[in-house]
Amino acid sequence: MQLQIFVRSPTHRTLTVNLESTQTLTLRHLKSSLLPNPQSISSFYFALNGKPLSDSTLLPNPEITHLSTLSLLPRISGGGGDGGATGAESRDCYLKMYAEKKPDKIDLNEKRLGKWLNCALSYEPLREPCVIDKLGNIFNKEALVEAMLGKKLPKEFRHIKGLKDMINIKLSMIPGEKSDAVDGAKFQCPITGLEFNGKYKFFALKNCGHIVSAKALKEVKSSACLVCHEEFVESDKMVINGSEEEVVALRERMEEEKAKTTMEKKKKRGIDVVDGKDCGKLEGNGKLDNGKKLSNGGVKKFRALDVAPANATKEVYASIFTSSKKTDFKETYMCRSLPLGRN
Repeated sequence: MQLQIFVRSPTHRTLTVNLESTQTLTLRHLKSSLLPNPQSISSFYFALNGKPLSDSTLLPNPEITHLSTLSLLPRISGGGGDGGATGAESRDCYLKMYAEKKPDKIDLNEKRLGKWLNCALSYEPLREPCVIDKLGNIFNKEALVEAMLGKKLPKEFRHIKGLKDMINIKLSMIPGEKSDAVDGAKFQCPITGLEFNGKYKFFALKNCGHIVSAKALKEVKSSACLVCHEEFVESDKMVINGSEEEVVALRERMEEEKAKTTMEKKKKRGIDVVDGKDCGKLEGNGKLDNGKKLSNGGVKKFRALDVAPANATKEVYASIFTSSKKTDFKETYMCRSLPLGRN
């Protein structure tokens, strides 16, 4: 059995390395096979998901598995306290820090790739099974479920309450001969072959979970999935990693669906809802206890004055049902039994 791993060079090219499972190599051996100049071996190191690895690390091992992606990075001179990076930070954290200080210097290509090739939560390379939320963010399902169960979801993802807020998706892997594509994309549109790397717009079909490019949906007019031929409607299309305007539209749709679901649940429990507000629990005849039904479907609150006998003084009759009578006197904080004007 072969072990296949990917190596991202300092120039952001992705190389594919095939190793026999019977081979026992170290990362130093792998480094020497990739670097033409032996004197430069000590000037580079390997990292896995932002974590530096020792040159003596053996291949294979439980940490570096099949289809893992290693980054070959140059060493930075200097020790602790000199303001240099340690190499332990994730690429996403570094990009955020750099974007705040020098927004004109950030590598937009690197930012784009990080968003499309990695999990939005763990920043690890995407690997199936994958899911998206209702805003079009893409995740490794295992990482998202673990964070949700451990109540460690960041604020921007707290709209995800359970499995019902996740949509299982099916990514189409690029065939082996194209796995070393520039930009490091591993997935593609199954219809057009466009790479899943942020250069093209992609949609997820909620009913079946297939990911297809906008170009495929535009060129082939169909109300059925182009992969599995399952029927879908326009509202089943969800854009992946959309623009700010598209995310705002998805958020509004999510809030509308949430409000609709809440209203339906309240109606099932017998709670009358008027203009999105609770009006109390309904009886079998559709009215509240001691209440009157309004013409607009609402319920009028019970008032003793409305049912006073014909010859009764309304204020006196109402006092039977109230605990106190309003006065113009104000009580002092020293003694509530001595209102001002009475002592």
